[in-house]
Amino acid sequence: MQNIHNFIADINWNELPVTVQTMSKHCLLDILGVAIAAHTTLAAQIASKFATMQFGQSKNSCARLIGFDGTCSVPGAAFSGAILIDSLDAHDGHRLTKGHAGATVLPSLLAMVDHLSSEKIAISGKYFLELMVIGYEVSLRTGIELHSSTEEFHTSGAWAPIGVAAMGAKLLQLNQSQLNHALGIAEYYAPRSPMMRCIDQPTMVKDGAGWGALAGISSVYMAQEGFTGAPALSVTRADEKDYFLRYELLNQYFKPWPICRWAQPAVEAIVILQKQFSFSIKDVKEIKISTFHHAVRLANKPPTSSDEAQYSIGYPVAAMLAKGKIGAEEMNESSLNDPIIRKLQKTIKLEENQCHTNAFPAKRFANVTITLQSGDTLATENVEARGDIENPLSNEEIQTKFIQLTKGIISESKQNQLIKLIENLDKEDNIKGLLDLITGKPSYIL
Repeated sequence: MQNIHNFIADINWNELPVTVQTMSKHCLLDILGVAIAAHTTLAAQIASKFATMQFGQSKNSCARLIGFDGTCSVPGAAFSGAILIDSLDAHDGHRLTKGHAGATVLPSLLAMVDHLSSEKIAISGKYFLELMVIGYEVSLRTGIELHSSTEEFHTSGAWAPIGVAAMGAKLLQLNQSQLNHALGIAEYYAPRSPMMRCIDQPTMVKDGAGWGALAGISSVYMAQEGFTGAPALSVTRADEKDYFLRYELLNQYFKPWPICRWAQPAVEAIVILQKQFSFSIKDVKEIKISTFHHAVRLANKPPTSSDEAQYSIGYPVAAMLAKGKIGAEEMNESSLNDPIIRKLQKTIKLEENQCHTNAFPAKRFANVTITLQSGDTLATENVEARGDIENPLSNEEIQTKFIQLTKGIISESKQNQLIKLIENLDKEDNIKGLLDLITGKPSYIL
């Protein structure tokens, strides 16, 4: 039986399918690009300041911050990094969990490894990637189980900490009993935040990644000291007999744009219509979006903050029409009052499509119809966003996204250095070079 204990104990990078190896590197590059781009968000700045003030370092717990200067405790650094990544909604995700493992898993792993690096303990690229695969795989499986066992839709912070506990227990070489308690502590203390509250009223709390990282990291160190918390019911209830036989990691998607995934089918439909038809946005009379219930909940309220813009469906649709692109710049507060975007938003009508709602979360569709002043209509139906496993972003597109997100923040040479380093990370004897490149405030080096 290939259960979670066998998986954590026996995982070997060289024996993983090439597709899993490639996907793990794609996830790493994608999230680090988001982290670099997100350091200017107000949420990330507040979280980094809070972490250094309230989660001070000690001789037993010290890690550098991602994207900001300074150090704090390992849980504090994980918390800051998770808020950083979660503050710009461009990171990878998973349909059945309706969330994002990486925003919690990766900053937690980086914080733990950076502390070990400061203790002169070398972590190889292969080992780092093995741990990352553990974190993702356990998180995603328990996330699916959690969603099936409760009607309320919780944030990723409710299940990703269990993956953090699994990989942290492996890294710190906890015994099986300690591992079981770490998993149980993480599940018990993980924040079961009500996701739809933040969809209806978007704020900086987002997908619960920060507190999820804090819970996951803390569970490892508490279990190491003898704190008990087993069992983790979502682990024992999950069908865990097929570890090594299949990988949920391979079902990850990558976002073309830094907005909620639920809005992306509608934006994709706009891109399709712009390519198929020649029309001026001045001639747009009405835009009708018919999509699944959760996407309709994103609504069309003119945003007053970056968080509201990212958790909107009307704003990004209007922005794509007006600008022909959606990047970090369009999510900045300085862009939210663009008069053209605001005018286009007023033409948008939302309606729920029951067939699309029935297909969610396995499938996410949108129909978009643009009515022109002339009365002509331009329409496309059953559109899914690019980046899913059925229509994946290519390796080149993922790299291009990284370059676009980090352009003007780090130099072209540093961009290429990070891309090459991650491509060959499994050949590195020590990932300290990667840690040195991503910790501290990003600086543009010519």
